[in-house]
Amino acid sequence: MFAKSFEDVEIWKKSHVFVLKIYRLTENFPKHELFGLTSQLRRAAVSVPANFAEGFNKMGKADKLRFYNIAQGSLEECRYYLILVKDLNYGDTENLKTNAEEISKMLNSYIQKIRNDR
Repeated sequence: MFAKSFEDVEIWKKSHVFVLKIYRLTENFPKHELFGLTSQLRRAAVSVPANFAEGFNKMGKADKLRFYNIAQGSLEECRYYLILVKDLNYGDTENLKTNAEEISKMLNSYIQKIRNDR
């Protein structure tokens, strides 16, 4: 099936749910983290589906790949922040780390498919 919108793509759906979970997690962070870790983690998480959406309708392969690679980089940033959250005892991150790994694999496959398309 050909996706008509970024909203039809499973990667975007899963990354959007990931953002919602990140927002719920960060609601319980200490107030002194509001402009630090809370803001950074939310920004990085939102960047994943946002960059996927932006790249979706780009016509050129290079443009698409650029946005998808930014999404992948933001996801890796989230993975680091989740390690930090765990180490600071700010919350349970195991499920989110699993979600991030799953999205990363899906995004990598999607990127490879585009690279290999002629």
